[in-house]
Amino acid sequence: MNSLEELITKLSVTRKTWLLTGVAGFIGSNLLEALLRAKQAVVGLDNFATGHQRNLDDVRKNIGEELWENFTFLRGDIVALETCKQACAGVDYVLHQAAIGSVPRSIQNPIFTHQNNVDGFINMLVAAKDAKIKRFVYASSSSVYGDHPALPNVEETIGNCLSPYAVSKRVNEIYADVFTKCYGLECIGLRYFNVFGPRQDPNGVYAAVIPKWITAMVRGDAVYINGDGETSRDFCFVANVVAANILAATSQNADALNRTYNIASARRTTLNQLFESVRTRLTSQFPRLKELRPVYRAFQAGDVQHSYADIRKAQELLGYQPAYDVDAGITEALGWYVERSEACRRHAQSN
Repeated sequence: MNSLEELITKLSVTRKTWLLTGVAGFIGSNLLEALLRAKQAVVGLDNFATGHQRNLDDVRKNIGEELWENFTFLRGDIVALETCKQACAGVDYVLHQAAIGSVPRSIQNPIFTHQNNVDGFINMLVAAKDAKIKRFVYASSSSVYGDHPALPNVEETIGNCLSPYAVSKRVNEIYADVFTKCYGLECIGLRYFNVFGPRQDPNGVYAAVIPKWITAMVRGDAVYINGDGETSRDFCFVANVVAANILAATSQNADALNRTYNIASARRTTLNQLFESVRTRLTSQFPRLKELRPVYRAFQAGDVQHSYADIRKAQELLGYQPAYDVDAGITEALGWYVERSEACRRHAQSN
């Protein structure tokens, strides 16, 4: 099994230069930490639309000043082609994470989502092509499966998109395929399934469910579930995603190239099950949670009812194997979420 620590050790043998877009974001900053630990040179691009300086500061604190010297930060926007070209200069691998996430956000502002996720994506493809990048690995999404009812989700079988966000990610896959055929650019797409872990923002209307719920429980707020709670998701710990990106970028398997892969834990968890799992883990610290029950409300437009990944293709062609299932991931991340939630609560009380 390729654990993240094993991959970091293997990677440290040869120094390459990597471009990370969205480097100040949740997934981007976790990728940054792993690559710097592996003694790689990293160029990071971010405009702080959804990323945070605190994520970069946290990486710097964790790895120390010596390794931090291998990082070059560019503040800029992927909607500007010249910025993308500047970022790609002299780079071996691109890990493209920059995007405007969230299904509800895309429904509220489809033009903003399109500009960043589609126009910005093709800018990055053009810049990577012109710079003769070795390989372009990009973040896609399980949202592209849309209304297709079959489970588990298999890469070759998708349905109708249910949100502008899903459309943008599907367009990314189509463009990547076209750039491979027209220009020979090596591309690998990774369809993320409900990623969670440290540095995931618990605040805001578009926060993901795990950090949002933990924050609510720590603060003593209500926990809301959209629908009856039997909606299910394939939750994937961020270390699995980091490992998948490194495997995709460095794979020597010719059959693995120019494909799209499910990156997940290959396990279904209903929102009701997730609620009980989180509540139970927090009860020892917060005994009042023994009596907590969720508040059910209307199902959210644009969401899929169920997601559950078939990961056999990633296992067979990339050597991907999730080292964390949802329970192990929550256990690993819980301390960070609680600490962050309590810090936010103290800050709010002081103001």
